Amino acid sequence: MAFRMPQLSKTIVPMMDRVLVQRIKAQTKTASGIYIPEKAQETLNEGYVIAVGKGIVTQEGKVIPSELKEGDKVLLPPYGGSAVKVDNEEFLLFRDSEILAKIQ
Repeated sequence: MAFRMPQLSKTIVPMMDRVLVQRIKAQTKTASGIYIPEKAQETLNEGYVIAVGKGIVTQEGKVIPSELKEGDKVLLPPYGGSAVKVDNEEFLLFRDSEILAKIQ
């Protein structure tokens, strides 16, 4: 499945070590064409990075950049993150350290 970066009317720029992620949506119908009710759909713990902050600043003033970049597929924790809704699209803001893994 190819990932398309959403077109937003507003630009969201994460600050410091924060990462803006769009969770991958669960399938809405089965392979045979039967629609799955929204309540029965499972929440996936994977998402795509939409935007990344500049990185964390150390006490010495040195910026440590994030290892993530736009378009990376990541493994998300089951809880946490701050929900952000823009143009009827839902996103999550996580700290870089809260992201569990990058999926290659």
